Amino acid sequence: MFQEDSYNKHGNWYNNLFPTEESKKAFFKKFKDAGENTINNWLQNIIFSCLDPLLKKPDTSWLTVGDAYGMDANYILSKGNGSTAHATDLNSDFLNVSHQEGFIQSFSAENAEKLSFDDNSFDYVLCKETYHHFPRPFMAVYEMLRVARKGVMIIEPQDPVIKMPILLFVTNLLSAISDKLVQKVWKNRFSYEPVGNFVYKVSEREFEKLAAGINLRLIAFKRINSNFYYKGAETALATNSNFSFLKLKLKKGIFDLMVSLRLCCSQVLTSIIFKEVPNEQELQQLKAAGYHLVQIPVNPYL
Repeated sequence: MFQEDSYNKHGNWYNNLFPTEESKKAFFKKFKDAGENTINNWLQNIIFSCLDPLLKKPDTSWLTVGDAYGMDANYILSKGNGSTAHATDLNSDFLNVSHQEGFIQSFSAENAEKLSFDDNSFDYVLCKETYHHFPRPFMAVYEMLRVARKGVMIIEPQDPVIKMPILLFVTNLLSAISDKLVQKVWKNRFSYEPVGNFVYKVSEREFEKLAAGINLRLIAFKRINSNFYYKGAETALATNSNFSFLKLKLKKGIFDLMVSLRLCCSQVLTSIIFKEVPNEQELQQLKAAGYHLVQIPVNPYL
């Protein structure tokens, strides 16, 4: 079946890039030698900061899904508040090296559609920049919800056409004339990555419907702009003496302004689907961090 082919290709992807244990260790050495003050880390911290409101409470347990290098689990552990993080990916070869390097605590090879953990095994599940790789993403999100006690956080590129009424109007108008015309104007309507997956961009509405369908009560959304990566960002310094960094910050500032003025949607959407509604203090911390909370009414027929 197609999903088996997709998962097989994804499972081998990082071993194709880093075929030996030595090449994997060389990657970590390059990462460590570059230091923390790099453009790549600066961009990653924009994303990772979305976790901070949930990490204020100590001793929470996390599962990271699609955490190829263990970076996601490492960020959680780096907060130093007693929280634990179990890193997973389709292929655990790289995670094994991460563990040897002391980068992560524990790990396992997992398929997101069929996680090996019991129900409610972790407080939170984090799926960062991986959801768009899944051949059947809704199966994966239901599985992540199964093993989570409190909620699931999904951080993914946002579908701009669904979010922006003008773009939706234009595509609907063009489709009434010819579907081929839509294809010519909307170039990445059906986009695929070299590893073989359809790029599944997300929307707020689809997660609202998902949560309402299973009678959950709260979703939180945060809109961020962080898609400014370029080759070489892993070692380029995030300092004001670096012209590339200044240009990147200016570009991000323009995007942030346009999003705040509702002229466009954000590049990335952070969505937290809560199984357990946080207390009032935790809700206020989410709001202070820039989250928009969506209360879902109780199904009156259940």
